[in-house]
Parts: sequence; structure tokens; C-alpha cells
Amino acid sequence: MTGTLAEHTLVRAEVSRCPDWDKIVFHVAAMLRRTMPGAREGANDLRVERNLKMEADRTMIREVCVIIAAKNAAQTIGRAVSSALQQPETNEVIVVDDGSTDDTAGAARAAADDSDRLKILRFDENRGPAAARNEAIRASHSPILGILDADDFLLPGRFERMLAETDWDFIADNIVFVDEARAAKGQLEIPEIAPQPRLLDLNGFIEGNISRRGAQRGEVGFLKPLIRREFLDCNELRYHEQLRLGEDYDLYARALAHGARYKIIHSCGYGAVVRGNSLSSSHRTEDLRRLYEADRAILAQPGLSRQERALIERHERHIRARYELRHFLDLKNQHGKGRALAYAATHPAALPAIVGGILLDKTDRFRRKAAAPAALGGTGAVRYLLASPAGSSR
Repeated sequence: MTGTLAEHTLVRAEVSRCPDWDKIVFHVAAMLRRTMPGAREGANDLRVERNLKMEADRTMIREVCVIIAAKNAAQTIGRAVSSALQQPETNEVIVVDDGSTDDTAGAARAAADDSDRLKILRFDENRGPAAARNEAIRASHSPILGILDADDFLLPGRFERMLAETDWDFIADNIVFVDEARAAKGQLEIPEIAPQPRLLDLNGFIEGNISRRGAQRGEVGFLKPLIRREFLDCNELRYHEQLRLGEDYDLYARALAHGARYKIIHSCGYGAVVRGNSLSSSHRTEDLRRLYEADRAILAQPGLSRQERALIERHERHIRARYELRHFLDLKNQHGKGRALAYAATHPAALPAIVGGILLDKTDRFRRKAAAPAALGGTGAVRYLLASPAGSSR
């Protein structure tokens, strides 16, 4: 392509600004014709389109930064990195080794291709996934951010399907839960599901994150959306680094409270590897306390509707009840029944959660249970996080 550096800069600006290919060709071809007096229009247009496509390949298609926070993930990180690099739209893959004691960084490096898109950062001490993701955001320069857990993987064509949608600040697709044996095969037969896009508001998000005993877990906080960096920057949003449980839920809830357009499509592009009962993975009692305090921080923000406030209060009570039960049991196990009962007696507001939680646990074995999904080591079918709408498969 002929022309000055300034003209080439204008080309890149047009490519980045216009999401529609025909509009790009029209606008930039017209612009370059003005900078190339005397050129034959037909030949010039062909040359413009050819070179413009090269610009598009560099500036439009590769626009996603995949962020992988990893601790002691040497056995799985290679698969995660490879799946991210295989997405043509991936511009960067940033792995943050969060204080690993194994060779997580080496295993990630071994999965690199020759595109120079992989960057590895390291914390000397474990700081948690929120801090790792914030560090990756600081180190990245891509306009779109995506989170990938170190033991999960992306399915082919994921970003293409998601980026085909418009009018979103966050966009998430379906998750398929599989066991390690299925994931290790490398080829999953995932049925094609129509996207059927819909917008998720704050009410739906909060309600979708309140788990119910006896029901399969389906919290929408598990979703792994693509996020527009511009929205995070404009609203000064980042992960809260004190959270080691529910850090995704907290970020998405705060974004929705700031007016984020959160779109969901039902096509499946994210594979989550489940080991044993890892969906209910152990966490510290303190983590539950910090999570319900995060809800209280959201409630302190102005502008929430009455319904939004009621739902967040309900989620806060739900998490606080889990905390009170866990705290009571910790006291019993560590200091004896007397200390635990003394706590219950001096904290009457905690009594319903403690008594109700104990009764539910005691009677749980008498309730009829559905077959566990194969991904959880049972005999049931591999399951998806989002229930597919009727008639959505194609």
C-alpha cells in the first residue's frame, strides 16, 4: 500500500472504528482515493481491499486477551493455553503463575506456538485469582478480556460466535461440564445449539446466583464472559482482591449496577473440567464473610431499584447464613461444643441459620437425589450450565 505513515494510521483508525466489513471498504477506499490522485479507481479498489484485509487480520480479528490465573496447574495449564491460542481472535494469552510450587510456568511456556502471543507473569507468593486477574489486565492491551481457568479449555469457534453478537459490554456463552477423562481425549462432541441471545439484568443475575438445596447448581456467576475493557475503565471497575470466593460474581454484579449490557447466548464454547465434587470446592469460612460484606458494599451504592435491593439483600442473607453455620461448626471442631453454643446464645440472629443448616444436613440422606452428572463422577449425562431453550438445537 502506498502513502505516508499518517495515511496508514488513518487506515488503522477506520478499521478499528467500523465493525462492518463493507463499511470499512467503502470508507477507507474513499479515503485512500483522495490521497492517491490519478489512480485508476477499479485497480485501486482491488488493491485497497487486499491490503485492508491484511490490516483487518491484524487489528480486528485478534482483539481478545485471554487471562489465566494459575496455581500448581502444571498438569492442565498446557491444554488451557493451547485452546486459547487456537482461537484466531486471540491477541494475547496472559498466564499469571500465582505462587505455584510446581512447574506451572514451564508447562505453560511449553504450550506456546510461534505467534509470540503468550506472556507469563509470576507472583512469588499466592495472592488469589482476583489479584492475578487484575495484574493480567494491567499487563494487557487488548480491547476485550476473557477469563479462562487453568484446568478448563475453550472449544473451537468460541470467540467467533461470541464476537458475531453486537450491543454488549459483557457476553457469555454456555459451559459444558466434563470429567478429566473426557477432556483428555481432546475431541468433545458438543451439539450445535442456536445462540438465542438474551440480555441479563441485575435482578436476573442475582436471582440466578442463589443456590437451592436439592437442585443442580446453575449459578450464572459461573459464566465466563468476554468483557469490554472500555466499560471496566470508564466505570473504574476491577476485581476486589480481598475476595477468594465469588470474585467473579462481585465484579459482574457491580458492573450490572453500573448499567452494563450483559448478553447471554446458549451456544457452548467453554469446557469446565470437574474433579469429584470440585464444583462445591472447599473454601475458608472467612471467604464467606468477605463475600456477604461485598454484597453490603453493593447495597451501599446509590441508584438501585427496590427490587434490585431486595434481591441483593436476599443473596447477602443466603451467604451470611452459610457463614454462620460454618463459623458455628468451626468453633465446635476447634474449641468444643461449649464454645459453639456460647456463640449461638450470644448471636441470636445467627440461630435460624445454624439450626436450619444442621437440620437440613441431618435430614439430607432421606431426600431423594437425582443421578449425579457424569462430570461429577456419576452416571448422569454430561450437563450444561444453561438449560437450552426449547427447540434451540440445530
